[in-house]
Amino acid sequence: MHKLLAATAVTFALGLGPAASADEPTDILNVSYDVSRELFADINKAFIAKKKAETGKDITVNQSHAGSSKQARSVLEGLKADVVTFNQVTDVQILHDQGNLIPANWQDRLPNKASPYYSLPAFLVRSGNPKNIKDWDDLIKEGVQPVFPNPKTSGNGRYTYLAAYAYALEKFGGDQEKAQDFVRKIFANVPVFDTGGRAATTTFIERGIGDVLITFEAEVQAINRQFGQDKTALVVPSVSLKAAFPVSVVDKVVDARGSRKLAEDYLEFLYSPEGQEIVASYYNRPTDESVAEKHAKDFPEVRLVTVEDVFGGWDKVTKEHLADGGILDKIYVNR
Repeated sequence: MHKLLAATAVTFALGLGPAASADEPTDILNVSYDVSRELFADINKAFIAKKKAETGKDITVNQSHAGSSKQARSVLEGLKADVVTFNQVTDVQILHDQGNLIPANWQDRLPNKASPYYSLPAFLVRSGNPKNIKDWDDLIKEGVQPVFPNPKTSGNGRYTYLAAYAYALEKFGGDQEKAQDFVRKIFANVPVFDTGGRAATTTFIERGIGDVLITFEAEVQAINRQFGQDKTALVVPSVSLKAAFPVSVVDKVVDARGSRKLAEDYLEFLYSPEGQEIVASYYNRPTDESVAEKHAKDFPEVRLVTVEDVFGGWDKVTKEHLADGGILDKIYVNR
C-alpha cells in the first residue's frame, strides 16, 4: 500500500475523515496542464473501464486543461478539483502554501515524489531544419525565432526558461550575469508569448510562426507523429532539464465531497503497468523500470540536469527567479 493510501486508512480509523458510503460520488474532476488532453482522454477511458470491471459502477472523470500555473490559480480561487495533475512542483505546492488545500507532505504520499512520469524541453523544427538549429546557442542567433509559452503563466514555458538558464550557467562557468544575458537574448527573439503549451503549438504549426518550437518532448513527439517528418523534425539539445509531472488529491475538496477513495484510485492508476503504458504511448517517460526498458527505443538519449542540482530546489527557484521582481521578471521586462 502506498503512503497516500496508508495515511488515508489511518485517518479514517481515527475517525478524522469522512467515511465511505454507498452514495459517495461517482465522478471526479482532474485539473491538468495544457498539452495533456489526449493523454488523459486515454487514461480516463482505461480507468473507467477498470472501475466498471471491479465494481460494476459507471464513473465519470471530468477534465480541465490550461497552462499549469493558471490552473493552480483557478483551484486556489475555487475550482473544485478532486485531483491535480500538473507539470511543475510549485504549481502543486502553492495549493498548500496559499490555500491549505493539501498537506505539506503531499510529495511523500506517492512514489517518485508524487510524479508518475517525466519529460524534458525539446525542439521541434521545420522540415529540413533550414535554420540548422541544434542546441540552445542557436536560439540567440539573429533571424531565429523560437516559440514557447510564457514562463510567467505556463509550467511548460518555465521549464524552457530554466533549461536555457541551466545551459548558460554551464556554458559560462556559473556566471549569473552572462547566463541572464543569454536567456534575455532568447526571449528577445520570441515573436509571441502564448499563455500555455498547446497555444504555442498552434502558433507554430497552424499559424506558421517561428523557426523552432520548444515544448515538452512528449508534445514534440506527438506533433511529429501527427504531421509526419516531411513537415517537422525532433531535435534534442545537448542538455535539458528533467521536468517532473507531480500529482495530488486536493484534500479539502475530496473530503468535502466524499470522493477521496475514487480520487486516490485514479492517481494510483497512473503508476500501474497499464497506466504507465499509456503514459509511454504519449512519449512521456515512465517511471516504472520495466515499462521504461520496454520503450527505451522511443526516447533519445539526453543528458538531464535537475532543478535541485542546478538551482538548489524549487523553493530557491521560486524566491530568486519566479517571485515578483525576481530574475525572470527582470529578463522578461528587459528583453
